[in-house]
Amino acid sequence: MEPDVLILGGGPAGMMAGLLFARAGVPTLVLEKHADFLRDFRGDTVHPSTMEILHQLGMLERFLKRPHSRIAQARITMAGQTLTVGDLSHLDTPAPFIAMMPQWEFLDFLHQEARAFPAFALEMEAEAVSLLEEKGRISGAVLADGRTIRARKLVIAADGRGSIIRRQRLLPVTTLGAPMDVFWFALPKADAGEDALRGVFDAGRIFVLIDRDSYWQCAMIIPKGGGDALLAQGMPAIRARIEAALPDLGPLDAVLIDAAQLHLLSVALDRLDRWHRPGLLAIGDAAHAMSPIGGIGINLAIQDAVAAANILASPLRLDADPDPLLGRVQAKRLWPTRIIQAGQKLAQDRVIGPLLAQPEPLLRPPWPLRLLNRFPRLRRIPGRIIGLGIMRETVRAPQALG
Repeated sequence: MEPDVLILGGGPAGMMAGLLFARAGVPTLVLEKHADFLRDFRGDTVHPSTMEILHQLGMLERFLKRPHSRIAQARITMAGQTLTVGDLSHLDTPAPFIAMMPQWEFLDFLHQEARAFPAFALEMEAEAVSLLEEKGRISGAVLADGRTIRARKLVIAADGRGSIIRRQRLLPVTTLGAPMDVFWFALPKADAGEDALRGVFDAGRIFVLIDRDSYWQCAMIIPKGGGDALLAQGMPAIRARIEAALPDLGPLDAVLIDAAQLHLLSVALDRLDRWHRPGLLAIGDAAHAMSPIGGIGINLAIQDAVAAANILASPLRLDADPDPLLGRVQAKRLWPTRIIQAGQKLAQDRVIGPLLAQPEPLLRPPWPLRLLNRFPRLRRIPGRIIGLGIMRETVRAPQALG
C-alpha cells in the first residue's frame, strides 16, 4: 500500500500517532521492526497526562481494564529513611495516579483501539533501513527485505533513540549527556504488603524496583560506561551489592546466577536541533532521547503524537502540503521538552552523579526531600510536574465520520 502517512516505529509515539491520524480519516501505515510487542525492560509508567488523552478519546475505561497497578505517591528510601516526596492524588484529572502497565500491554491496547479505524494499518517485522529521498524530499522508506514503501504526503520517524535519522545523521543532534547507565533484571517477590514502586538511594548505590505482580523489575543505576567493569567483578560480587541495598529480598544466589540476566540500558539525554525536513517529521525519542528519571519518556512521546495530529491531520485530509506546518509541531513541543530535559539534567548532575561517586554513607537525606516529607501539601508540586508534565496537549484532531 502507499499510505498518506508512513510511520516508522510501533512504540508509544508511533502507535498513538497512527491511531490519531487514522481516526481523522488519513490513511496511515505503521511499520514495526519486531514480530510482536513482547519485549521486557521498557518504560511502564503511564502518567495522568496520557490517561487524560485516553479519556478525551473515550478509551480510558477500556484502558484501565488492562492489567496494571497504581501509584498515587512517590516514595524513596535514602540514608535509611523512607520518605514520601510526591503526591498525585489531588490532581484534577480523570486518573490522578500513575498506571504501572507493561509496555506491551499499552501498545497492544493502542493497536486494538486503532484497528477500529479503517484508515489504520500496522505491519510487523517491517524494519526501515534507509529513507527514500526524491527531488529533495523524503518520500518513503526502504525495508530490510528490499521493499520500498512510499508515503504520499509524510513520513514520521517514531523509531526511538536508535532512529534511522540518528544513524544516518539526517538532522543535527545536541547531546546533553548522562552520568549513568542502567542494568535491568528481574527478581521474585512476595505478594503481601508490597508497593508498586520502590527506590533506594544511598552513597554509591541507586536501585529502583517496579512491581510486576509476580516479580520485581529492578533497575541498578551505575556510573556511565561502568557496565563492563561491574560484570568483570563476577556474579557473587554483584549479588552481594544488591543484597546489601535490598536486604529484605533475601539471598539471591538461587535466582540471580548468570550475567545474561542483566540487561544494560545506555542512558542518553539529547534532542534534535531540528525535528523535520521536507517530507519528514521526528517525534518521541527519535526527536529527544530522555533520561529514565521520572519515567516521563512514554508520556512526552504521547504528547508529541497528539500535537502532530492536532496540527497536521486536517490539512493532510484536505490534501494540503504538510511541509510548511512541520515546524509548528517542533515549536509546540520544543519548550516542554527543554524544560523537562533541564530538570532531568539537574537531577543527574546534582543528585545521581554525586551520589554514585560518594564514597561514604549518607548521614541524612538532603533538606528538600526532608521538607517534602514533612509537609504533605508541598508534595503536590512534584506530583503535578511528574503527573501532568509541562504544557500538556488536548486532542483537537477531528474524528472522521463513517
